[in-house]
Amino acid sequence: MALDFKVFTLNCWGLAVVSKNRKARISAIADLLALHPFDVVCLQEVWTNRDYRLLKEKLACVLPHSHYFYSGVTGSGICIFSKHPIEETFFHQWSVNGYIHKLHHGDWWGGKGVGMCRLKVQQEAETYFVNVYSTHLHAEYNRSSDDYQAHRVLQAYDTAQFILLTSGSADLIVLAGDLNTEPGDLAYRQVKVILTVPGLVDAYMQTGSISDDRFATNESLRNSYTPSSLIKDKIVGKRIDYVMYHPGPNVKVELKSYALPLPDRVPKQSFSYSDHEAILVELSLSRDSKSSKNCPDEVAKKLVLEECVALCKEALKSISKTKILYWTAVLLLFLLFLASLIVPAVVSVKMIDDYPVIFGVFRIIFTALVLFFILMATLWSRIEMHGVLSGKLAMEMSLKNIYECAHSR
Repeated sequence: MALDFKVFTLNCWGLAVVSKNRKARISAIADLLALHPFDVVCLQEVWTNRDYRLLKEKLACVLPHSHYFYSGVTGSGICIFSKHPIEETFFHQWSVNGYIHKLHHGDWWGGKGVGMCRLKVQQEAETYFVNVYSTHLHAEYNRSSDDYQAHRVLQAYDTAQFILLTSGSADLIVLAGDLNTEPGDLAYRQVKVILTVPGLVDAYMQTGSISDDRFATNESLRNSYTPSSLIKDKIVGKRIDYVMYHPGPNVKVELKSYALPLPDRVPKQSFSYSDHEAILVELSLSRDSKSSKNCPDEVAKKLVLEECVALCKEALKSISKTKILYWTAVLLLFLLFLASLIVPAVVSVKMIDDYPVIFGVFRIIFTALVLFFILMATLWSRIEMHGVLSGKLAMEMSLKNIYECAHSR
């Protein structure tokens, strides 16, 4: 007998203070989830403990099992709620995840990564083990000048490898979350193609639907939080949230439905549930000893890896150039600081004599900036360089194995 398995995912946009109507929206999300019989719910951007506790309390009757993946300073924002018992959990934090000094972006402070919950799903005498992975890749912020492309690609590679190395005994693998990348982007291909399991299936692509605003999960024309300029010009939204899946050995999985289940507005309110749209995927699982494993597309994998390695090389060059800029800034600021000490001692400057406190504050600021740029040029540059280098070497190892296999045939 086939088992129906429903997966729901949503980026809740739950930043404290910054996110509009956060408390009302989180409460509305909890109320909606409590009314529907989902098997597993993957939420991203649940940044506050209060919001998580609210969700957990309201969903206790329908989704009694839950786990929040704590990481970084603010927490990863990722949590999973399940109808079925959670047997194991694990969180893998990425080695590169934005920049500590870009406070307005904040990705580094969340300590982002990929979380896993292993579920034990029982139906009569049949038991399935389902590995559910949820993640939230680094935001793009500026598509025309993307400072984080290398970080996002390395995060995608880490996620793919993490799934590959932890999913061997699973009957079903599900990846749900906000990948912050559109179909065709390098990071998307990285996650989809790199897995030699032999590859995750993008649920949306199985529907045969045409990609348009009806299936946009961010900046949809129907969403109340979409910028008015995009709505006025009728610029179609982006599909950057996904549910991907792959069957384990001797298991057959069929897609029954794919939908964006949330109404355009919270009932009796003028705003949407989030600035993202939710995705609901219903799968059908059954045992099938005749199910065949598709052969991995080694050619596609090789092309993606080669492109990623080239991107990592460029990123390493960029890090070296940025390091030089940091040291240049240190030198200039240090010279200005010395000048502020030497000039008053040699020449009587009336302005300095009249405003000693102000110039004292300037010296403190100069000192702080010098220390900041020294830290960025030494510790931070080294951390980022090692993170990129680690991913690059891992990709090159995979490429080496592909080349050797090709030559041995």
